[in-house]
Amino acid sequence: MATPWKRENMKTKSALLILMVLCASSLMPSVRAADSQDIIIADFEGDTWGDWKATGDAFSTGPTHADLARKLELENFTGNGVCTTKVNGDGPTGTLTSPPFPIQRKYIAFLISGGRWQHETCMNLLVDGKVVRSATGGNNIHLTPESWDVSAWAGHSGRIEIVDQATGDWGHIDVDDIRQTDHPDRLPAVMQPLYHETLRPQFHFTARQWTIDQLNPSQRQEGWLNDLNGLIYYDGEYHLFAQRWAKCWLHATSKDLVHWTELEPAFWEEHEGSGVQSGHCVVDYNNTSGLGNDKANPPMIAFWSRFDNHSQCISYSIDHGRTWARYEKNPIFDHPERDPKVFWYEPGKHWVMFLYGNGQYQILTSANLLDWKDEQHPIPQCFECPDFFELPVDGNAQNRKWVLIQGSGKYSIGTFDGVQFKEETERLSCDIGPNFYATQTWSNTETGDGRRVQCAWMRCDGYPNMPFSQEISFPSELTLHSTPRGLRLCRKPVKELESLRRQPDVFNSRVLNGGAPLVLEPQGDVYEIDAEVTIDPKATLSFDLLGDVLTLKSDSIHSGRATAAMANPIRQIHILIDRVSIETYLNDGELSSTHSILPMRSGLSVHADGAPVEIKSLKVYPLNSIWPDAK
Repeated sequence: MATPWKRENMKTKSALLILMVLCASSLMPSVRAADSQDIIIADFEGDTWGDWKATGDAFSTGPTHADLARKLELENFTGNGVCTTKVNGDGPTGTLTSPPFPIQRKYIAFLISGGRWQHETCMNLLVDGKVVRSATGGNNIHLTPESWDVSAWAGHSGRIEIVDQATGDWGHIDVDDIRQTDHPDRLPAVMQPLYHETLRPQFHFTARQWTIDQLNPSQRQEGWLNDLNGLIYYDGEYHLFAQRWAKCWLHATSKDLVHWTELEPAFWEEHEGSGVQSGHCVVDYNNTSGLGNDKANPPMIAFWSRFDNHSQCISYSIDHGRTWARYEKNPIFDHPERDPKVFWYEPGKHWVMFLYGNGQYQILTSANLLDWKDEQHPIPQCFECPDFFELPVDGNAQNRKWVLIQGSGKYSIGTFDGVQFKEETERLSCDIGPNFYATQTWSNTETGDGRRVQCAWMRCDGYPNMPFSQEISFPSELTLHSTPRGLRLCRKPVKELESLRRQPDVFNSRVLNGGAPLVLEPQGDVYEIDAEVTIDPKATLSFDLLGDVLTLKSDSIHSGRATAAMANPIRQIHILIDRVSIETYLNDGELSSTHSILPMRSGLSVHADGAPVEIKSLKVYPLNSIWPDAK
């Protein structure tokens, strides 16, 4: 919950939070007693589909009787009939849709198995013609009890849609015993309201559960996201795209880089196993591609690679990214690379693409986004998901350098003439944290305020019994600065973070030198710490943050298993704490660390050892949630 905790209850409630995580398995199903109030939607006991409407060939044989179902090796169906598209193998496709029915119970429960292809071997609940709940099999033959909480649509009319659009391995779906009930055999994975879940970050973007991916029924991976894709600013909106297992591009928008609205996925893979891997977006203002209808409404074009790692494809939108179409002549070209990064190079009046493959980035150019030329100037020893952009040095617009960031977070600085990048620095760490990967920055920001803003996929092991997995780092502005060790890329949280601040606790003019720690007891459960310090060269300053320890010396940091040296003595410390993550920025972004955690205990405190540490000022801001209806 995002409701502020009273200080005197903080330790008790934090301990309760940890207990809830450890005991969340108690939400696993209990056996349902017979309930005369259940409403059967379908049990597939007849010889035909009845009032259900079938399309295509996958459902042409009607319900499958028990003897044949057993020969097909299906397990755990009920009665004498089951809905399966396995009868004629994995080739046929089609849909089966129920007549409308009023939603009159809290849950819809069912048994399901078969392929785990999101969008292609699934069962959907449709309300007002839109998919509001979805489930897949887990590449299994054992029909597993599942349920949806449908209380939000009580009194509405719904339809069940069973989908088989897959033709390859596990290209079938099995469903039985669909019913409305208040007592399902298996409760949904998490019974907390959306965005209010126990471990849901409150000011970082995480995905809601548009679809269900049952890689393993005992370890559900709902709400998954991974590589960031195509971050772009257009007409007052920041667009954030991210992969979900390369099945689709998730899509969210924001006006301020802080408050996000997740839309329906932008587009899906073409067929099971084809994949929509990482890529990038551009706005084709001059309609060089011919995919727009006029210059006043230019196309937004997304570039992505199939799983074969050589088919380069595009999807495009002419309504601000709300609906997308695949280019009918995909792939636009075949090249043994992936992860396209595309941008307009103004001096040469042409488009540029960086592609990753064989341990290098290939540079291609185009006049129209459809026909591409390999410039034969590869950048060697590179790794995945490139990002490439130009920045002023020390704020001087007349002195600009190009920055190349690899998927690993390593960056280098140099010059670019439209066809060749020449590195002028060694490759340095953009962030030293263990959960900083596949970074991207927002493009097209020259049409807005011009800032270069970066996010990363905080790749981690996930959060126990939560309906989401993975998060996106807080948006950070990038700048180039001269230091005693040469040019360095600096990262600091975007200024819009200040809009979330509540009244801070303030500590001024404190000297720590052993003894009892300085205990910080802010309200809430998500925080921002901003401190000005002087650390004696012999001293160690430690922050205990929910059981995770950040250790600082005057010239180094140890965070998230990594230690790194500073170019300048530490004087300014900026920390963001959001339930399951800690992001640390030192000296206005000279060095940062992005770190995922599971909270081990409650409380925040600061302690010094070895020699004095002067706390000139320290402010702890409780932060408001970015999510709807959260306080």
